[in-house]
Amino acid sequence: MRQGVGIERGMKMKKMLVLVSCMALLGCDYMVPLVEKPEIDIDRAALGLWRRTKDGGESEQLLVLPLGKKEYLISYPAGSKDAMFARGCLWRCEGLTLIQLDWIGTARGKLADNKRTFQYAAYVVERGSLRIRMLNVDIIDNKISSSAALAKEIASKVEEPELLIDEKVFWKSED
Repeated sequence: MRQGVGIERGMKMKKMLVLVSCMALLGCDYMVPLVEKPEIDIDRAALGLWRRTKDGGESEQLLVLPLGKKEYLISYPAGSKDAMFARGCLWRCEGLTLIQLDWIGTARGKLADNKRTFQYAAYVVERGSLRIRMLNVDIIDNKISSSAALAKEIASKVEEPELLIDEKVFWKSED
């Protein structure tokens, strides 16, 4: 009987960890978009199913699909019951290209319940890998309330070494 309780607690703990990481993404960083209307064509090299192995050995997937010529549909962690979905488009300034992620909901049909639905990330596709780094809210204030002010702040700090953080490396899935 005790063993069943331990297993149940372990499963609850695992679910809680997934929810916390999902909340970290859905509790997004910014309230304003950099891009109101997408104008830059998507990078077709970023499309597809990507996988990574986390520190604990668990695998997770990122699915990047075209949602037209200038937008992406992104699911993370793809294929899980806690998957999140975002619309994505590209933004450029000062030699920096970012993908704007607007997290629109989850696989469970939950919509974002606050105005902070935007995140920004830089990425590189090379030799079968997708390297993603997030815009650092400690460098770019997440209380900025206009798109123009956000763009200006990013452009002014493009040389900051800590502008982009938390690199995650995914590998193209053969599936």
